[in-house]
Amino acid sequence: MTREASSSGLTVLVLGADGYIGWPMAMHLSRLGHRVVAVDNLARRSWDREGGTYSLVPIRSMPQRVRRWQELTGKTILWRRADLTDFAAVDQLFAEFRPEAVIHFAEQRSAPFSMIDRDHAVFTQVNNVSGTLNLLFAIHERVPDCHLIKLGTMGEYGTPNIDIEEGYIDIEHNGRTDRLPFPKLAGSFYHLSKVHDSNNIHFTCRVWGMRATDLNQGVVYGLETEDTGLHPDLATRFDFDSIWGTALNRFCVQAALGQPLTVYGQGGQTRGYLDIRDTMACITLALENPAERSECRVFNQFTEQFSINELADLVSEAREHHGLTTQISHISNPRVELEDHYYNAKHQHLLDLGLKPHLLGETLIESVIGTVGAYVDRVDPVLLEKPSVNWRTGGNEVWRQYSHRGGPAGEVRTAPARLGRTKVQAVV
Repeated sequence: MTREASSSGLTVLVLGADGYIGWPMAMHLSRLGHRVVAVDNLARRSWDREGGTYSLVPIRSMPQRVRRWQELTGKTILWRRADLTDFAAVDQLFAEFRPEAVIHFAEQRSAPFSMIDRDHAVFTQVNNVSGTLNLLFAIHERVPDCHLIKLGTMGEYGTPNIDIEEGYIDIEHNGRTDRLPFPKLAGSFYHLSKVHDSNNIHFTCRVWGMRATDLNQGVVYGLETEDTGLHPDLATRFDFDSIWGTALNRFCVQAALGQPLTVYGQGGQTRGYLDIRDTMACITLALENPAERSECRVFNQFTEQFSINELADLVSEAREHHGLTTQISHISNPRVELEDHYYNAKHQHLLDLGLKPHLLGETLIESVIGTVGAYVDRVDPVLLEKPSVNWRTGGNEVWRQYSHRGGPAGEVRTAPARLGRTKVQAVV
């Protein structure tokens, strides 16, 4: 089934629109002619204040972003501040806009954050699971034909010693066969929350006839899309610390500073990766080719597989071509995970829909290093180099040192604002 948008496009809620992927996605869909409602409770910024972390690339407020977008393009992104854990606010959004599609990024998305202590583990699961449940009920009660596109994670699967299929596996047992959801072996309380989401979405598709696409995404890299490059006010965030950043982000910042690249453990940990531009393309393909009613469709959303050692080598080789020597050092792994394992995940469905990947290469790595190099004076070396959370013992001395403290260049950090019940606010 291919959904034909009207001349004014589809009405799409982008939940988590203040985030690294959410903001570029809102602009991308707006540029394509859809009526985009950007929704966020701005919790991600409060979590930065709580932990003393920050985006290396400065980012503007959501009202500033949407105003600049309209000035530059003539297109409107409607901005609403709302919390998915407040069902009255969620219901109000659906009553007002009656969306034809919802793109769901609005969750606490850090594994280390979920492993700091009991409070952060409980908060992550309650926030993520209850928010998604509220969303499912709002769709069911207000717009049952709405297509839910939910951002999952490849981390739900873990690293099994068999090929990872796209969501489902055909099983033969004691002479009988069935097609069942692929087994999950999550690696953190955060990843477990995503497993719970997947189960709840699968259940509501079976019993309520909902239509859903669950995108199990790999690690995303890159800074610029066609839209973020239009103006500095449209930039998305770039995280480099151990709670919110990725290994590749850390390596690029370390390379820009001329520091050794710090690999956790043996470095054989292998995952799927994709360019942020491919994330835009994958979600657009899912939007334009929606799931059928009662279908819970699962796509593994990544384009290439790399081990941490391979990523470090790619960054080192890119710098070597400019006559620069980059050292690689291995440090104790704060996570509990296999460091040498089999990994072969299928990712054919999005290619079949027409995805044309941007593959990771030296040019892109140099581009990222060059961009972050303009902000090296904002880098806190401790946040860059030292893990602040250990899977076995929780938040360590780095977490205790940086939580509730000031940020770079005198930026004020305040105590964390716990997510409360916030009615929908239209902010201009």
